[in-house]
Amino acid sequence: MNKLKSMSLAIVCALATPAFAASTVVNCGKLLDVKNGVWRDKVSVTIENNQIVSITPMKTDAASIDLSGYSCLPGLIDMHVHLSHDPKPQVEQLRARLTSDPADYAYASIKLAERTLLSGFTTVRDLGAGDGLNVSMKRAIEAGSIIGPRLFTAGKSIATTGGHADPSNGLSMAMRNAVGKPGPEQGVINGVDSAREAVRSRYQEGADLIKITATAGVLSQASSGENTQFTDEELKAIIQTAKDYGFRVAAHAHGNEGIKRALRAGIDSIEHGTYMDDEAIALFKKNGAWYVPTISAGKFVADKAKVPNYFSPLVQPKAAAIGPLIQSTFARAYKAGVKIAFGTDAGVFPNGDNAKEFRYMVEAGMPELAAIRSATLSAAELLNQSKRLGSIEPNFAADIIAVKGDPLKDISVLEKVDFVMKDGVVYKRPDAK
Repeated sequence: MNKLKSMSLAIVCALATPAFAASTVVNCGKLLDVKNGVWRDKVSVTIENNQIVSITPMKTDAASIDLSGYSCLPGLIDMHVHLSHDPKPQVEQLRARLTSDPADYAYASIKLAERTLLSGFTTVRDLGAGDGLNVSMKRAIEAGSIIGPRLFTAGKSIATTGGHADPSNGLSMAMRNAVGKPGPEQGVINGVDSAREAVRSRYQEGADLIKITATAGVLSQASSGENTQFTDEELKAIIQTAKDYGFRVAAHAHGNEGIKRALRAGIDSIEHGTYMDDEAIALFKKNGAWYVPTISAGKFVADKAKVPNYFSPLVQPKAAAIGPLIQSTFARAYKAGVKIAFGTDAGVFPNGDNAKEFRYMVEAGMPELAAIRSATLSAAELLNQSKRLGSIEPNFAADIIAVKGDPLKDISVLEKVDFVMKDGVVYKRPDAK
């Protein structure tokens, strides 16, 4: 019996002893110090337990990962994605809504998460999905069940009845009567009390932040793409309750009045921001709010608006009017000194094409280094992750990507990432086919 007790104690002690992983060394021909804006030549990044522990002159270690012919950067961060779907003609979207179950969307989204990670985006903020899909995806990625980026999720977006992100939009009256009127649990509110309840439902759902649709949108089945959809009192209730629960709040907003109402109420970020005027820009700067542009989505819907029957008759004129404006809005906001965090609205356009946004930002006047910082340091700050993400330095998560060429001279090289590491795990190598 004493021998059995000794064996059991030994097993318990062994299980309780932390396992120290062997070091991984990544040899970089060049490494971008995003904080100082300079390249460091021929360095070795040593990684232990998923974290960077040191950066030293390059070691000649046969066991190291050889990226001596590559430029290394921190893993990229996209602050606005929807991993639960990819674009398709709206008649096909409607058919899918009528014939697909949540599990169908979940299985289809697995490849979208993997595609996003392999394109160099090691962290994303998913700003809205029904049926708890993005929250479940986050858990599956963290458990290692599927491959994907580090996920911060908004759960279900919060809308008003008939507003952008009301899941009953586009359904007939008979269908709406059959499925029932969505309420705060489904992310649809009317009034202050239901606004608070919707935030608490996102907390219950397991979300990391709150996303609201402060104005109408392009792709919803409604006539306006810009009208204001929340009262001042509703916005204040959402933001105050969100702060009580430790949430930051992002607002989809195209129309100028909705943008300004959200900014006055204390919103953390405005997504799209299409029709912002000088007063709105001043509010951004006064309140320290962030702008997440999503130029890629604007360009995609503008192009598809020219394709017959791709969009419904309600959506087509909105896509044609709003889509082309976002890049010029971005240019004005950047020139005015608004804080900008990288975001694309992937899902409106194909997930995995996120890096095209860099090219559009540079075309509009943002220098290459500033564009990269928007997807590293700035995005990490908006996520409240500045001590862990967005830079390659000791005690940060071991998120490293590598490309051929110099993205400070040609930003388009970020559209072809050759190496991806997230949390010290290699998901893509240069020799991979």
